[in-house]
Amino acid sequence: MQPMLNIAVRAARSAGDLILRSSDNIGQLRIDQKGKNDYASEVDRMAEREIINIIRAAYPGHAILAEESGEHQGNDFVWVIDPLDGTTNFLHGFPQYAVSIALKHKGRLEVGVIYDPLRDELFTAKRGGGATLNNRRLRVTQPLGLKGALLGTGFPFKTDQHLKAYLNMFSSLTMECAGIRRAGSAALDLAYVAAGRLDGFWEIGVMEWDIAAGVLLIKEAGGVVTDFSFNDNYLQSGNLIAGSPKMHQLMYQLIEPHVTESLK
Repeated sequence: MQPMLNIAVRAARSAGDLILRSSDNIGQLRIDQKGKNDYASEVDRMAEREIINIIRAAYPGHAILAEESGEHQGNDFVWVIDPLDGTTNFLHGFPQYAVSIALKHKGRLEVGVIYDPLRDELFTAKRGGGATLNNRRLRVTQPLGLKGALLGTGFPFKTDQHLKAYLNMFSSLTMECAGIRRAGSAALDLAYVAAGRLDGFWEIGVMEWDIAAGVLLIKEAGGVVTDFSFNDNYLQSGNLIAGSPKMHQLMYQLIEPHVTESLK
């Protein structure tokens, strides 16, 4: 998988450079609204084309699942691409966004790359090979309890359907931990869990391309990721809890009572 990881890194860095160059001209960008509170700019599309072109040149037979252009048919290898996770942040000049690229083979995550072009931070993971930040090995934190823990989350902003359940989860967790951060990029939030900057993370209704690379990073950094039913269907449901084994267990205990039937 190392050659494929190298291609993912090359594609992420190239897209990141394009995003940075465009950040000086945000006011001139064409922006489309895909749905409620869901936006895409021409930078998203340009960055995605850049990533796909690099992958296609190296592996023309591979399939692709990309946020902006959807599914591209191919073989058992599937690249899962979010060219700009945190588009709303980017459009407001809020410095929290990243490129996320993952590779699955027969449904199993094999490679994950998250690149923060603003900070030039490159998070990488390879199944069985560990997780790194700029070539430094990563491990999740090992807190003994929620007291003092810093958690990340994302609001279910595209729909009000699960807002009450989410707010109940938020209330239960915020009374037990040191703080909760909602920075607006699930990819970076998960990378930060792997890097020990956050102790845990949970969210409702995220897309596969938002979380695929970050999930592998956390697992390779010694963490645990499940859906709200303590299973591994998070890529399908978009509902996930992540952290060290102990932190995951503590978070799950407070989240589970508020999980509705439609979230299981």
